[in-house]
Amino acid sequence: MFELCVITDRLLSNGRSESEVAGLAYSGGADIVQLRMKESDGKEMLEQARKIKVLSDEHAKFFIVNDRVDIALLSDADGVHLGQSDIQIEDARALLREDRIIGITVHNAAEAADAESRGADYVSVGTIFRTSTKQDAQQGLGLDAVFSVKRAVSIPVMAIGGINRGNIQHVIGAGADGAAVVSAVVSQKDISAATHELRDMILKVRHII
Repeated sequence: MFELCVITDRLLSNGRSESEVAGLAYSGGADIVQLRMKESDGKEMLEQARKIKVLSDEHAKFFIVNDRVDIALLSDADGVHLGQSDIQIEDARALLREDRIIGITVHNAAEAADAESRGADYVSVGTIFRTSTKQDAQQGLGLDAVFSVKRAVSIPVMAIGGINRGNIQHVIGAGADGAAVVSAVVSQKDISAATHELRDMILKVRHII
């Protein structure tokens, strides 16, 4: 489905807007950008979402919105990513077109299997390593979580949480189909170069290049 997902975070992007980060990430080879703006109002988030949608189309890449199904609908995003406390997968599917992507964050194999049975297109397991990006998340699940979740489902498995150039190859080696990153890209001086390096590292694990 995709190897590298870049998640926006305004607090970490050194003054750059979400759409600016997205454009640079797509240029560097990101397969998908996830818009996350938890502290922003709907108007501002929709403005950024529409700009990112234009960029994703230009690069022939994917764009999904975190949590907000309404923003995903209004911006014509490729899908939405949900947490365990967000609206149910079935309710999101009832609002979105059948071809839209629905991902969900999981913490263990049971949650992953449940998500697949309810129609999720992929699961994101984490947090794998401790991170300050999402302090409300279950921290440091470790590589065993990737391995167990991968064995429990047939849909793609993304790894998230504290992933960077020092450990991204380990999560792919543990069975993840892809990785989602935040600060490892959005906080870097050269976002495109950081994105390219991470995707290159993923592909090397798979002996594609």
